[in-house]
Amino acid sequence: MPYRLFTALPDHQVLGMPLLSPTMTKGTIAKWNKKVGDKLKPGDILVEVETDKATVGYEITDEGYLAKILLQEGATDVELGVPIAVIVDESKSVPSFVDFKAAAGPAPAATPAPEKPKEEAKTVTASSPAKTSDRVFISPIAKRISTEQGVSLAGVSGTGPSGRIIKADVLSAAEKKQQAPKAAVSAVPAARAGYKDIPHSSIRKVIAERLLQSKQTIPHYYITVDCEVDKLLQMRTQLNAISGVKISVNDMVIKCASLACVKVPTANSSWLDNAQRVYDYVDMSVAVQTEKGLLTPIVKNAHTKRLGEIAREMKELADKAKAGKLKPEEFQGGTFTVSNLGMFGVTEFSAIINPPQACILAIGSSVKRVLPDEKAGFRVATVMSVTLSCDHRAVDGAVGAQWLQAFKSYVESPISLLV
Repeated sequence: MPYRLFTALPDHQVLGMPLLSPTMTKGTIAKWNKKVGDKLKPGDILVEVETDKATVGYEITDEGYLAKILLQEGATDVELGVPIAVIVDESKSVPSFVDFKAAAGPAPAATPAPEKPKEEAKTVTASSPAKTSDRVFISPIAKRISTEQGVSLAGVSGTGPSGRIIKADVLSAAEKKQQAPKAAVSAVPAARAGYKDIPHSSIRKVIAERLLQSKQTIPHYYITVDCEVDKLLQMRTQLNAISGVKISVNDMVIKCASLACVKVPTANSSWLDNAQRVYDYVDMSVAVQTEKGLLTPIVKNAHTKRLGEIAREMKELADKAKAGKLKPEEFQGGTFTVSNLGMFGVTEFSAIINPPQACILAIGSSVKRVLPDEKAGFRVATVMSVTLSCDHRAVDGAVGAQWLQAFKSYVESPISLLV
């Protein structure tokens, strides 16, 4: 659903950065789809915002005209509610907002350049101290430059009249700030000076915060089993010969995991402050790598869907994830997660739990192994190692083992997926 966040005034509305994800606290202006003067009607996508999860379009719900864009494309770390645009009811009102400036509020990382102020600072009497413990005297242009370049005024000595900080002081501090990392690199013996700083995307920042929170607050434990997949691979070949959509091993793993969640529902749960929520449906989150970070689109009610349906839905979701076009309801609210690195040749790994879920399954690659055989002495089989990461608060070791037994049984008897 569209969200609206604006301040309504007699002749205009100041649109603030909208909430486009339940976990969103900041956003990045990715693209303006309208220009100043354009007419807006319900359903129009005014602006695309990169949230903590994906790039989401803000949908207009009322008619009006775009009178002013307050933050340009590329503005990052814009807090919720920070003014980003002005909307008016009539087109004739648009010209009057050319010089409009929003009221003071939280400052985003990037803002459109304001009108060039004069170098002179506000008048300060000769008897006034240049600085006090709670007030810094600074010219308007110096203040703007310090905000744009992220220069802290702490420790900056003013060389202007009565000790005021002027443009040259801020530029000097900014130059020292830029040189600091280079000095640190050159101080390391045998270190190379070449490097490239890649700014964190909003998605990457939230991924980092959530992974850190998961490892710090959730008592992880890990259990691994080997599954023979020859029958599963054979059935996949047979299904793809008659199916209108290509079914992958990962699609079959999703189905096996969802049925195991039905069989051992405690693993399909979330640990809450006052209760453990056990779900009677399986919304399977599936890890997908994108240029901006890892996303987990959801196959909803995976336990009730046929393999062809899962394959078709996963392809659509993966394409949307890589294009940054997932809707919030397509990546929020999963009950269990599957992460597959087998296609990269990884034989075994342990994944970090995706809170508030209780479990995540890590899938390795399938490899040929020599196994003992009672009749022949030995045999060759294709084996896939899987590791279940569990939140010990919600899933005891025995329960985790039972879930893996159920998963293994579906993998090794894949005909049960069709029943």
